[in-house]
Amino acid sequence: MLSIFNTVLTNQFSVGIYLACLLCAGLCGAVAALALSRDSASSRSFLLSLVVLPIIVTTVIVMVNGSVGTGIAVAGAFSLVRFRSAAGRAKDISAIFLVMTAGLACAAGYLAVALLFTVIASLVIVLLSRIPMSCDRFLDLRITVPESLHFADAFDDLFREYTKEWKLMRAKTANMGSLYKLDYQVEMKDPGRMQEFLDALRCRNGNLEIALLCAAEGGDEL
Repeated sequence: MLSIFNTVLTNQFSVGIYLACLLCAGLCGAVAALALSRDSASSRSFLLSLVVLPIIVTTVIVMVNGSVGTGIAVAGAFSLVRFRSAAGRAKDISAIFLVMTAGLACAAGYLAVALLFTVIASLVIVLLSRIPMSCDRFLDLRITVPESLHFADAFDDLFREYTKEWKLMRAKTANMGSLYKLDYQVEMKDPGRMQEFLDALRCRNGNLEIALLCAAEGGDEL
């Protein structure tokens, strides 16, 4: 094994080694955040959290290392904190595990392993994000209709005119049953006719609320 992949930790743990571990952890977080920043759906606060999280993990593991009492104290301190967060997207959760793994590697002193792992994982994220998926063609269409409208086939003629494919995903009641909220997935024939499509829909649903958005925007973010 190459010496560059050996741990930098020795029996004489010094401030310099600790700072080197923190610097490597922050660099790993910055690389991961840069890879995720190509996704416009990632917020600034989430990207900043990706940079800070491996630094925190590194410090916590360094404090716990070799001390059972300190480990119990840290676990007790973190058990007092309750996190209120949305479920988040799969990509966001994967990014958090990525930077936490890098932080653990830095805390163990394997700085080269942490950097190499982060670079490879980030490249995989970027490359997979560039591969077109079939679901990227579809948009979420949300239509509110009155209870008097028979919605099963009320919009079929408009869908045939403006979309290549459509599918009703969900229908639920609202406003004490006086309204129905319909969720469709649609693929537009011509994105340039999107406004014309919405105008035709609102003439059919009594000018109630209509929303057309990317499918990725429907998910919550951490």
